[in-house]
Amino acid sequence: MAIVLNTLLIIITALAIPGVINRTRAVLAGRQGMPFTQHLRNVNLLLRKSTVYSTTTTALFRIAPAIYLGAAIVAMLFIPVADLYPLISFEGDVICFAYTLALARIIIIFAAMDTGSSFEGMGAAREALYGALIEPALMIGFATLALFCGYTSFAEIFEHRQSFNLHLTIVMLLTAFLFLKITFVESGRVPVDDPRTHLELTMIHEVMCLDYCGIDMALIHIASWIKCACFSMIAANAIAATCCFNWWFATPLAILLTGLSVGIVESTQGRNKLVRNTTFIVTISALAALIFFIGYLLKLDINI
Repeated sequence: MAIVLNTLLIIITALAIPGVINRTRAVLAGRQGMPFTQHLRNVNLLLRKSTVYSTTTTALFRIAPAIYLGAAIVAMLFIPVADLYPLISFEGDVICFAYTLALARIIIIFAAMDTGSSFEGMGAAREALYGALIEPALMIGFATLALFCGYTSFAEIFEHRQSFNLHLTIVMLLTAFLFLKITFVESGRVPVDDPRTHLELTMIHEVMCLDYCGIDMALIHIASWIKCACFSMIAANAIAATCCFNWWFATPLAILLTGLSVGIVESTQGRNKLVRNTTFIVTISALAALIFFIGYLLKLDINI
């Protein structure tokens, strides 16, 4: 029963975050904005539309959205919600989680290149570059969690509330901030990318999906929501473990943490110039290394 509840809560988180983002952006802009469930209505509309394929594409382009969504769903099944247990768990599953999402990125890159479009090729090149740059931050973040909890499985890292001291609480809060920053990059949000733009020369994730429509586009949207929910839940678990380690606290925290953060940033900032994105992402990796180093020193508990 706990496993089913865990999976349902992750799905609810994935569906709710885009609504919170849209509502936050509307409130800060002083307008009525779209309904909370507008993104669900849009996907429902896409699911009822047929697909159209270019004659230059191969079977790879057609199966890519299904693989993209499937990889995101498998990655989601590794993530616990606070004290609940995930469906899939084994020693070292943090590595499997990272490279399951890497599979999703690779397949959508190959699909973009399969179209033969120069615009989609540019987007694929940028996605590959940013994925390679953010990967060190992701792995160092997992290493920080493993350093303090002594496990390499999400279920064991977040199995129960730890007896944290002040040092460990500081590191966990910093790690939560790190995964929140990673969420911006992995979800293609401002300041790295802007899902609302329609200028091919500046798009990253959206430009790779220009040739998709109908149900294929719906699958890509759903997979993006799930990826965002996974990183949001990891950050929420890190915070919840320091104060109130219960699923009823971690779930709304994950929704509000990412929804409000992304909504505020998109309302107050513009997207970076493309030449600054690499610096921004490398800075996140540097931040991850700094957090790990601070955590290692605090772990030693050196008395002077």
